[in-house]
Amino acid sequence: MKKKNQTSSKSKYYLVGLSLFCILLMVLSLFYDKAAAPFNGIASVTIIPMQKGINQVGTWLGDISDNFDTLQEVRKENKALQTKVDELITENNNLQEEKYELERLQALYKLDQNYADYEKTGAHVISKDSGNWFSTFTIDKGSRDGIKVDMNVMAGSGLVGIVTKVAPTWSTVRSIIDDSSNVSGMTLTSSDRCMVRGDLSLINEGKIRFEEMENNENKVQVGDQIVTSHISDKYLQGILIGYISEISVDSNNLTRSGYITPVVDFKNLQEVLVITTTKADLTGKDEKGK
Repeated sequence: MKKKNQTSSKSKYYLVGLSLFCILLMVLSLFYDKAAAPFNGIASVTIIPMQKGINQVGTWLGDISDNFDTLQEVRKENKALQTKVDELITENNNLQEEKYELERLQALYKLDQNYADYEKTGAHVISKDSGNWFSTFTIDKGSRDGIKVDMNVMAGSGLVGIVTKVAPTWSTVRSIIDDSSNVSGMTLTSSDRCMVRGDLSLINEGKIRFEEMENNENKVQVGDQIVTSHISDKYLQGILIGYISEISVDSNNLTRSGYITPVVDFKNLQEVLVITTTKADLTGKDEKGK
């Protein structure tokens, strides 16, 4: 950059010097018109065309210098604009993140209102086991916050799972999609009971399985809600698990089974609600159950 500025300055000095030389010749030609007649003839053939050429070169160099200055200004403006664009992109990303967080918190608030009979506390998911799904994960609240084993955990529109391990500042949650999970459920319309089995191979298809529903005269159909059953020893009654997506009569003709579409997004969990009362607290039971 410095070399280009020096070249531009030298060109300007050359131009000024040649211009002064030409002016001097013109002044001399005015005072010595007759004596310099032969010289004027030579000047008209050599100096004047050279002067025109020098003027054109000077104009060209001046344009280059102006263009260079303009280019520098444009580069500065572009740099300032790029900085502004980067700031706006960052601001937009932050606003989007805040928007999604607000939507999640609004969903939790609505969930809290839907189950207003239960005392709850919010918690953030801070880690999970390997894999795409939140089959088991850790939250940022523990015994110091009143969390206990077997407390029910919710998110989205319903049941996530249950607390299985508690430390002073964190707790482990096993979700209902985990292979080891079994939840006693029932249809909301007819109260027909069933067993909801966790199966990570099925959740890839967006569904979980239910079994052991009695094949009776009660009409159970696609779209019916499955909620936690009143006979479960660990899960509180009436928490929504999902909607029936498929149902069929088993080969023994005594029971029905099928699939449920869960109401929780088990691939994206960031905040949860923990119900701070266990089923044992309500029933006075301490034994292990479903």
